[in-house]
Amino acid sequence: MYEYAIAWEWLAFAARWFHVITAIAWIGSSFYFIALDLGLVKRPHLPPGAYGEEWQVHGGGFYRIQKYLVAPAQMPEHLTWFKYESYFTWISGFLMLCIVYYGGADLFLIDRHVLDISPSVAILISLGSLALGWVVYDLLCKSPLGRNTWGLMAVLYIVLVFMAWGYTQLFTGRAAFLHLGAFTATIMSANVFMIIIPNQKIVVADLIAGRVPDPKYGQVAKQRSLHNNYLTLPVIFFMLSNHYPLSFGTQFSWVIAALVFLMGVTIRHWFNTTHARKGRPTWTWIVTVILFILIMWLSTVPKLLTGETDAAAVAPAFQQFAGDPHFPAVKQLVSTRCSMCHAAEPVYEGIVRPPNGVMLENDAEIAAHAREIYIQAGRSHAMPPGNITDITPDERKLLVAWFESAVEGKKQ
Repeated sequence: MYEYAIAWEWLAFAARWFHVITAIAWIGSSFYFIALDLGLVKRPHLPPGAYGEEWQVHGGGFYRIQKYLVAPAQMPEHLTWFKYESYFTWISGFLMLCIVYYGGADLFLIDRHVLDISPSVAILISLGSLALGWVVYDLLCKSPLGRNTWGLMAVLYIVLVFMAWGYTQLFTGRAAFLHLGAFTATIMSANVFMIIIPNQKIVVADLIAGRVPDPKYGQVAKQRSLHNNYLTLPVIFFMLSNHYPLSFGTQFSWVIAALVFLMGVTIRHWFNTTHARKGRPTWTWIVTVILFILIMWLSTVPKLLTGETDAAAVAPAFQQFAGDPHFPAVKQLVSTRCSMCHAAEPVYEGIVRPPNGVMLENDAEIAAHAREIYIQAGRSHAMPPGNITDITPDERKLLVAWFESAVEGKKQ
């Protein structure tokens, strides 16, 4: 059992590493070609059919790049296809989903206080949502609405916000954000696999056969590429969010997700406008900062919305917490709700060492991790995962009161 758990942990690490590597390759090439496309300049004496060109310098050399809206008059001898980065990013991400969330469904996927379902049902819902997302998106793009680029993006935003809310009604907060990222990434990768690359292959086949390619294939591919451009940054946010429980472990997490999609638009708009040499719209950064501050505010579940006291965590002097009047009750709470995993020898099935090396078995250890307890089990519902130890709302309030009381006492 011990060897199996260790091997499984290393498998998860290897899959995550693979996923990060392929994601860097895909996002890097995607961002490069978007910037290149927007920076193209129409100059005299371009070859027939060429839309524009760009001169670049890198690594001590100069590059002259020309773009054809449909295709050149003759098929070049060699074509470099940019597709495998997308495919392997999705494959490695799905592998991570299987290892972490399907393999550990009771711990990371299911919160029985949200929806009491079996692991098999949860996994089927997960798989079905990813497949259904692509079908709905593709139908919208091929509908008459698809001819209105910005109208289509507005409808897609509504769909994404609905999915953000829907996932929070099905899974743990952490799994909800991860699935929202996977939902979006599935659409992006399927755009490449199902639309962009097949359309390019049709154009290549026409060239080889001596036919004039239909420009509609390039237009459709460009629309899907535009969607991928604006969805990339939110996907990165959701994939990183599992390390930051204040983003996913609150009752307003779906609203936070909706704002994250808007931040992706404002940030990409700045880069797209800059690369197109149409100025540097600083207002986009102002809006982004405002949105991020709003997300921070929502993550603390302020009094205006919930009736709870709004107090920010400050860097504590850890010894202060053991002397707080709430500490005896907190110590008992941590012992019953947390220490089965956060111990030198965990007793929870499948846990062979304390997560992240955090042990909560004595006064010093509990006090030393006061801030983490406050954020992950008090202010958010990230811990225990899936609330497997049935920590109650009143117990979470006790953790909040303990931390904030000790911090206030330190200030005085």
